[in-house]
Amino acid sequence: MIPIKLPREEKLQLVQRLQHYYETERGESIGELGAEQLVDFMIGAIGPYVYNAAITDARSVFQETTNRLDDELYALEKKPSGRSR
Repeated sequence: MIPIKLPREEKLQLVQRLQHYYETERGESIGELGAEQLVDFMIGAIGPYVYNAAITDARSVFQETTNRLDDELYALEKKPSGRSR
């Protein structure tokens, strides 16, 4: 699997959120480098699980859409009249 690479801006937002979490919820301080390393670790550790769940969700949506389209195509079929010419 290709490693998940976040745009720098998004990664910085995650780092800031993690730093804020540590300060408010744990009463601890975590530096930018430590927070960035923790973000990288968490992306590597849970990223594949989240990615696979997203693929499963997308597959379900695709299957439902395909089934609806198939139903609509069946509804468009014309039944032979049974008359011979």
